[in-house]
Amino acid sequence: MPLDVLFLVLFGAALHATWNALVKSGTDKSLDAAMVSLGGGMVGLAFLAFVPLPHPDSWPFILTSAVLQFAYFQLVAAAYRAGDIGLVYPLMRGAAPLLVATTSGFILGEHLTPTAMAGVLVISAGVLTLAFESRHGSRRAIVYALANAAVIATYTFVDGAGARVSGNAVSYTLWMSLLPPVLLFGWAILRRGSRPVWNHVRHNWARGLFGGAGSIASYGLALWAMTKAPVATVAALRETAILFALLISVFILKEKASIWRYIAGAVIAAGVLVLKLA
Repeated sequence: MPLDVLFLVLFGAALHATWNALVKSGTDKSLDAAMVSLGGGMVGLAFLAFVPLPHPDSWPFILTSAVLQFAYFQLVAAAYRAGDIGLVYPLMRGAAPLLVATTSGFILGEHLTPTAMAGVLVISAGVLTLAFESRHGSRRAIVYALANAAVIATYTFVDGAGARVSGNAVSYTLWMSLLPPVLLFGWAILRRGSRPVWNHVRHNWARGLFGGAGSIASYGLALWAMTKAPVATVAALRETAILFALLISVFILKEKASIWRYIAGAVIAAGVLVLKLA
């Protein structure tokens, strides 16, 4: 994998871990997830005038992705209500690249080299090691996390293919960010009414804008990388976000750590090295 692609995906991974921590630390997980989506949509809207329209063939991918992103944010919120970030995040992010790697040949016609497949497996093993540390967590949290792994794998394929068809990965990302907040807030207002939703927005708009900017930048970098490298390798490399999530969980959220986290960090780093050699 080219060095510039590797470093940009790693930077995006750090941004991804940051917005997940914002959702986990918030007082209302569902509305905080919606706020991050809204912040991403606002950032996307601000830059639309500076990018070309995506190719018409990519619009079905954008619409499908919006529905999957809605499901993703709902499951993120549900999983963080049910369990710690130390359990939920590794399960979601570790299982997804395994699903992508084992099915990308059938779905996208991309067959990884043995070295690349080894790198994907090593990174996923490292990430899932962290879930083993928290194996005594809630069964509900585990179910939500694994369900979201399937959603992540699905939208990875949709957006990887859509970004390539669009002709411009940045344009695809910006347009793709507009519909999910409409769906999320529409659902929230339907369930709760407009007043509590508006109150949450009014008091947490800065959190949403910051988290949304990190979210759209992180995903935009990943989609750009998918136009330069196999989808499965980028999906796996993106899961190094867990290293940044670990630092946040220990030093900011004050969650307990153990030797498993250090072992997992070393395994994930080894997987990144293998991917660089692929």
